[in-house]
Amino acid sequence: MFPAPMHTSTHLKGGILGVPRLHRRESQFSIITSWKFSFQPAYVDLYSLSRCRKIISQDKGFRYRKMASQNMEKLESDVDIIDYSQDVPLSTSYEVAMEALSSLIRQKKRGDRKGIGGKYGKLDRMRMYIKILDLEEHMAGLKIIHVAGTKGKGSTCTFCEAILRESGFRTGLFTSPHLIDVRERFQINGVDISEDKFLLYFWNCWNRLKEHETEDLPMPPLFQFLTVLAFKIFVCEQVDVSIIEVGLGGRKDSTNVIEEPIVCGITSLGMDHTDALGNTIGQIASHKAGIFKHQIPAFTVPQVPEAMDVLHENAQELMVPLKVVEPLDSNEFNGLQLCLSGDHQLSNAGLAVSLCKCWLQRTGNWEKLFQNDNKEANLPEAFLRGLSTAHIAGRAQIVPDLSSSSSSCISSEIAETSGDLIFYLDGAHSPESMEVCANWFSSAVKENSLSPSLVSFSSHDIENLNKVLGNGYMQHEKCNIQESNKISKKILLFNCMDVRDPQILLSRLVSTCASSGTCFSKAIFVPSISTYNKVTSGTSVVPSDISSKDLSWQFSLQRLWEKIAHGIDTDSLPEKSTKMDGAETLPRREFLYEDASNCSPADGYLACSAVIPSLPLTIKWLRHCVRENPSLRLQVLVTGSLHLVGDVLKLIRR
Repeated sequence: MFPAPMHTSTHLKGGILGVPRLHRRESQFSIITSWKFSFQPAYVDLYSLSRCRKIISQDKGFRYRKMASQNMEKLESDVDIIDYSQDVPLSTSYEVAMEALSSLIRQKKRGDRKGIGGKYGKLDRMRMYIKILDLEEHMAGLKIIHVAGTKGKGSTCTFCEAILRESGFRTGLFTSPHLIDVRERFQINGVDISEDKFLLYFWNCWNRLKEHETEDLPMPPLFQFLTVLAFKIFVCEQVDVSIIEVGLGGRKDSTNVIEEPIVCGITSLGMDHTDALGNTIGQIASHKAGIFKHQIPAFTVPQVPEAMDVLHENAQELMVPLKVVEPLDSNEFNGLQLCLSGDHQLSNAGLAVSLCKCWLQRTGNWEKLFQNDNKEANLPEAFLRGLSTAHIAGRAQIVPDLSSSSSSCISSEIAETSGDLIFYLDGAHSPESMEVCANWFSSAVKENSLSPSLVSFSSHDIENLNKVLGNGYMQHEKCNIQESNKISKKILLFNCMDVRDPQILLSRLVSTCASSGTCFSKAIFVPSISTYNKVTSGTSVVPSDISSKDLSWQFSLQRLWEKIAHGIDTDSLPEKSTKMDGAETLPRREFLYEDASNCSPADGYLACSAVIPSLPLTIKWLRHCVRENPSLRLQVLVTGSLHLVGDVLKLIRR
């Protein structure tokens, strides 16, 4: 499958600190690098890659550096420093690694439950993989916060990471899924792991597991591989705390190989992944509670009674002290705002605060770090900084398309000749998260209409432009927008996997938006670029062939939308071809300007919705529309699929 490899020896020396009761040793491993010509291998020093644990933070004026550094020095006095001398495989082709990862995907699409064979169960295999990678004795040293749930577990983990990083600790964060690049899943100190480091650890794990592959112990499926890779990265990067988000469920999830977390958390529960977790909230709660460990503290947010009863039952069986955490009160923020927008984030933030406090107390750091803080304040300053700066892409995120924006920060020439194209991104794909998404979107577009001359820009979103809209709140510099009686059109850009129930998702979206007085002018249904059976990177080639794309799912979504949003009996409409080309590809010129009163179908034409066979073509068409009309503002809600959100982000960054 992969190009013929040649072995290169790249010398690497480094010390790994914080590993108890181990002796100095050396190991050798080689990494396969795909090259057709020889090259001088680069010298890579893992010690400088990882940084010394004593360097807790280089931030100017960092408040807790001295205290945290003293604490780390004490920890180091109790451990040995292990020196490694390794032959390191540095593949210069990131895409080769993506192809290798893609080969680990067993299912053709999400929802397939085909096993991988062999005589061992998932968690038994995970333990064997961990042993092969020599990680067994290091796992306890990761000091893990383990978080499960249906909604908000990614946000909760992100809050935890930011709080503890601001408190002076070196953090490791493992989340899923990624939006654009798989490296997003592995963050060190709030930053995605670099390509060089990723390849270093990736090929080490890949080759070691390949060497031990047997019929009974095959290579791990994708998520299992990424999980053990996360443990490898966090051990080698010498993090002080690892925040691990559960992938699916909890009890049988690959991350549940964690035996001694410091603390566990359960976010809000709802009906999702019912094919795997059960069709009642109680059954789902039982799976999530599977991450509880004997006598290890756990926290959860308020749940419906059936779910809460199950959580308490599981906690009692394992003698787990389980506490229910109320949402934070925004009055506690001393004038700051949560960086992640939406009222639901107050619940996630409250859970994260409790998890972090417990982690600091159980690791002996709470009194050392915060003994001089104001006793009357509920939240230390480091907590407030973390909550106000935590960032997560694709959730309640607002991004203007600067290539077509009329922002005066871009170009006065463009400002005079173009309208506005603004994307509202939220990867909601469950009924509960869709309701949250609808409330956020309704609130966000109203705020924009109240103060349209100001938008906010965050460097997180588009690296080469430095200033874009962040997660719903003003982050950095404000730029004036040329405003002159803009005509606002709210557009829905939607797709979802066929394992979801679009009837429930779209109904919840329409009813929640309508209750806030928000209605969509148009809806566009597109296939995602990303597929479940291939791992791609931010630079991967975008497929250009649209003629062979099966659009039957998108047409069924369109018909469902027309029935829900406009009460149109789509059963009487003629069937359309599942493939499109030529003149059928794009909506006609009048499409954007026809109002809802003209949405009744005429000659089979639906005036308020469209299927477009290509997402790149859709983005190009939207840009063309606003460039042609300086008075037009398109507010595009992208939702229903994290794949779709990631694809849109990838395209507008190019």
